[in-house]
Amino acid sequence: MARKEMARLKKTTHKNPRTKTGTEITPEIADSLAAEAERGYDLSKAKRRRVGRPSLAGSGTSPRLSFRTTPDLYRAAQRRAKKEGRSVSDLAREAVTRFVHS
Repeated sequence: MARKEMARLKKTTHKNPRTKTGTEITPEIADSLAAEAERGYDLSKAKRRRVGRPSLAGSGTSPRLSFRTTPDLYRAAQRRAKKEGRSVSDLAREAVTRFVHS
């Protein structure tokens, strides 16, 4: 394979892997984590982390509403949302709210 066709690899200066926050995982830290895992974890003390977007109602879950539309209507909604600095979802939520409360 010609050199030009090969993908470039990102050069790193780190010898050891890093966590998401950038902390280097040295062999000592890896050994400590492995020993902790082998002892076992008390999952009853683990904190649950909510994943995803926050609820629109403030708590609980927000049901998802999905529907199909024409390309023209979708583009018009995109233009309007962009003009108002909003998302298409926000625009649709407002339209459905107004419709069901009229």
